[in-house]
Amino acid sequence: MKVAVLGAAGGIGQALALLLKLQLPAGTQLALYDIAPVTPGVAADVSHIPTAVKVSGYGGEDPTPALEGAHVVLISAGVARKPGMDRSDLFNINAGIVRNLIQKVAEVCPTACVGIITNPVNTTVAIAAEVLKKAGVYDKRRLFGVTSLDVLRSETFVAELKGKDVNAIKVPVVGGHSGVTILPLLSQAHVEDKIEFSAEEIEALTKRIQNAGTEVVEAKAGGGSATLSMAQAAARFARAVLKGLTGEEVVEYAYVEGNGEYARFFAQPVRLGRNGVEELLPIGEISAYEKAAIEAMLPTLRGDIELGEKFVNG
Repeated sequence: MKVAVLGAAGGIGQALALLLKLQLPAGTQLALYDIAPVTPGVAADVSHIPTAVKVSGYGGEDPTPALEGAHVVLISAGVARKPGMDRSDLFNINAGIVRNLIQKVAEVCPTACVGIITNPVNTTVAIAAEVLKKAGVYDKRRLFGVTSLDVLRSETFVAELKGKDVNAIKVPVVGGHSGVTILPLLSQAHVEDKIEFSAEEIEALTKRIQNAGTEVVEAKAGGGSATLSMAQAAARFARAVLKGLTGEEVVEYAYVEGNGEYARFFAQPVRLGRNGVEELLPIGEISAYEKAAIEAMLPTLRGDIELGEKFVNG
């Protein structure tokens, strides 16, 4: 299998390259690309780590050599959020970057599974879908917005609050990947048994999970946004997709084009397999609080998606 990382010289990209070198199955090829000339050096650096993952690096304008034969493409290229910016402020720069890279994916490896990390994910995934559609190669089973970070944060925060084993905890997160569109389904949080929360805990935890990205941006005081935790989330997602492609059945949460019940794209549990998304799984029983939160987020989420569609189609 071959995994390509586009944006590999950035804060997320370098950390992701390191984690993939350490975590991918033996024999996997890892191709690192970024417009920055330092990228072959990043590849040389991680290639010195003793694992059976072969690394190559490419800098410059053309990602083609990195994409040739790729089964999984992870796109983290773009600019990071700074204090006072929300994810929509990133839109004008990152939208163009994602569009151009996806055009190359459409030409070079149209059947690859593509994971979009570049924010604002609610919008950049819609851009990718429309570009692939125009190129006549869109397969909605193979395009994902990587929202695993919301799941990782939820597991961490709930484990800390409740004194539970963080490795055993499960917290579903649905919706989108910014602000109010992120909805942890705390009513379904469990270790072996369901975890009980007070109304105040649900309110506080939900807000913290929704604003966790801002927590990092502010703590870094102008020095960047979430890179290390995002890289771990993307590595976990990539491993899940690869397992699916090799015939293992895996369930992961991702922002995908589903049946349109809530919005064209929606983060939900999916069963991964040889074709990418093999099955969309239901989000299950939810509380009155969560039902109201989904209703409240939909205008924002649909607006974000529309923005991406209009960016490509005018």
